[in-house]
Amino acid sequence: MSDLHGDAFLRGASETEPDCGCAPTPAERQANAAMAKRSVSRRWLLGAGALGLVAAGAIGGPMLPAAFAATYPSWDDVQRAKGNEASKASEVTRIEGLINQLQANVVATQAIAEQRSMEYFQAEEEYLNSVMIADDLQAQADAQGAAATAASERAGRVASQLYRTGGDDTSLELFFAGSATGADDLLGRLGRMDKVLERNKDTFATAVTAQNSAQSLSDQASVARDERDRLKQVAEQKMAESQAAADAAQAALEAQSQHLVELEAQLAALKDTTAQTIAGYQAGVEAKRKAEEEARRRAEEEARRLAAEAAANANNGGGGGGGGGGGGQVGTTGWARPSSGRPSDRYGSRATLCTPNYGCTGFHNGTDMSTGCGAGVFAAYSGRVTYAARNGQSGNQIHIDHGGGVVTRYSHIQDGGFMVGYGANVSAGQLIGREGMTGLSYGCHLHFEVWINGGRTNPEVFMRARGISI
Repeated sequence: MSDLHGDAFLRGASETEPDCGCAPTPAERQANAAMAKRSVSRRWLLGAGALGLVAAGAIGGPMLPAAFAATYPSWDDVQRAKGNEASKASEVTRIEGLINQLQANVVATQAIAEQRSMEYFQAEEEYLNSVMIADDLQAQADAQGAAATAASERAGRVASQLYRTGGDDTSLELFFAGSATGADDLLGRLGRMDKVLERNKDTFATAVTAQNSAQSLSDQASVARDERDRLKQVAEQKMAESQAAADAAQAALEAQSQHLVELEAQLAALKDTTAQTIAGYQAGVEAKRKAEEEARRRAEEEARRLAAEAAANANNGGGGGGGGGGGGQVGTTGWARPSSGRPSDRYGSRATLCTPNYGCTGFHNGTDMSTGCGAGVFAAYSGRVTYAARNGQSGNQIHIDHGGGVVTRYSHIQDGGFMVGYGANVSAGQLIGREGMTGLSYGCHLHFEVWINGGRTNPEVFMRARGISI
């Protein structure tokens, strides 16, 4: 598409890439590293506050469940209630209500997040279809305009020639002709001129028709561009709503994770008629908490190991290499290979694929790279995360805005595989997620896209111009 060119980021690898000013500072790197403890950014831990914002109407459509700003019982409360049957029954009811509400919030917010995800996906597909319609109409208008210009020029050349050689002088020469031969010659000349004039009329009519068609198509293209711009705004709004819903769902999940184990242990302690003490239940909760912390610590170590491997690859001087390897490896242009996997499906036309939930498609809009479930996904360039949530058939998806109209997208991230969240600043080659098969996927892989000024382009061509082979 014509609007995909002319950007500073389309320059070759020999030129210096502009600094978008969005690489993380040392403090931001430290903050981003802390995010690896969870699948999303720390702002999703606002709990009831985030839920309350959405419930208050920060996004459109059906509202999310109201914020559940509960006061949770302490173990001292449980100990006191256990000694009195009436108090115990009241505390049991209270805790059961808290547990049910936590679980209900998770189910409800996840359902709405999935709904928003599909709305965003569908809105974006409508926008992309409108881009093709507007571009096609403009191409037709340009072709008709060129045909009208060519026909007009032909008619003008014929009219000019006739003016120089025809007209009154020819008629007088015929009238004063002194011989039959001269008259025959002139009659033949005039006959040929009539034929030329007739053809020129046809050429002129063709030019007028083409010009009218060009104007009509141009008017249609203008209307189509207005619709394209409207649908782009709708898609952007749906993206914001999807992100907000995902944030709210994560907040509900975090609240459940934070309180459910302790609440269930407190409930069991209240219902326990044996000699087991409250302290025993407390110890069980603490043991589980330590186990979860250890699991998070190991995940952090694995993230650091992958990042260190990427840094080592970069220091060994590669530019992305051949068909595989080098995930996160930063080349001399500042761009990095987003995966260590080899391409398993390339950008362009392919056999039509139809599914009940996502319709039919015969075009692959990115490059698939497969390393294996849980493998690292790396930022192709420095920038800011503008989306980190589910997006229909793309599954869990990350968008990174690099400035200058260039955005890269990373799809099918595994559940729990986000290593960065919305709003994070990232550097080229940074670990941002883990390879999965969420959305429309038949195996774990990264689906990598490059967008320029709101439209997709061939990521292999784009990255090759920056010294990175994928």
